Amino acid sequence: MDDYRNQQDTNFGGPTPEGISGAAASAKDRVAGTLAGAKDRVTDFGRRSVDKINDSRESAAGALEQTATSLHSGGDTLSGIAHSTADSLQSTADYVRRTDLKGMADDVGELIKRYPGQSLAAAAILGFLVARGLGGRD
Repeated sequence: MDDYRNQQDTNFGGPTPEGISGAAASAKDRVAGTLAGAKDRVTDFGRRSVDKINDSRESAAGALEQTATSLHSGGDTLSGIAHSTADSLQSTADYVRRTDLKGMADDVGELIKRYPGQSLAAAAILGFLVARGLGGRD
């Protein structure tokens, strides 16, 4: 502040027009430099943001593609199971159409002879279910 007063005293009470003009030019240069630096930082930030978004976009697309592949594989599996079940039902329908009751009884007898343990377990489960179903109607 003393320097300013000394400058005013030597200039007869105030700064010279050249001094004002030089200070304004200096301030203008500092503001321009600051704005240019800020512009560069904003531009760099924008570029980095775009790069990050592009990197994320690629990984997101990869994850979506992987999920779609998994769903296709799972869909094929479920479709295969559905087709297999439908084929089994169709075979059973064909068997029932072409086989009379005596033939079915003979086939059941052969299954019991071939698989006695499983047949006994199936009979027990079936008996339990029938008893439960009849017992609930009292």
